[in-house]
Amino acid sequence: MAELEVDLVIVPVDGSDESRTAVEYAVGVADRYDATVHAVYVLGEPTVRGMDSGAVAADEVADDTEAFGDIVREIAGEADVSLSTSVVQGFSKEIKTLHPGSVVLDTAEELDADFVVIPREPAADADSDVLEKTAEYVLQYASQPVLSV
Repeated sequence: MAELEVDLVIVPVDGSDESRTAVEYAVGVADRYDATVHAVYVLGEPTVRGMDSGAVAADEVADDTEAFGDIVREIAGEADVSLSTSVVQGFSKEIKTLHPGSVVLDTAEELDADFVVIPREPAADADSDVLEKTAEYVLQYASQPVLSV
């Protein structure tokens, strides 16, 4: 049996404890295969709607994503795994087909990711549970191997 070749592991995050756990698994997979990790922070519907209406400041969202990015960088750094990051909107009032699962898979395809690690457990915070709604979609439609944690 041929061994799986993995150069890039993508892990969608939303700032939740569950996504932190997924980062730990993604870094473990990357470390095992001498691969890199790309963490994509997915902004959910409440955040995007809040920014659109002015109820949520974009600077506040940037601070939150940066703070979580620091945690992700620390986890990757401890394992000496290379890391890249991005932020995407998982919701749009204008694009009806935009869904957190579709942006995760689109990002994986754009980056030519070989492996996806996604949180599956429900998050305690409704504003950061965008990925619990995404796992089934990613599991069903991903062309890469997926580890749901």
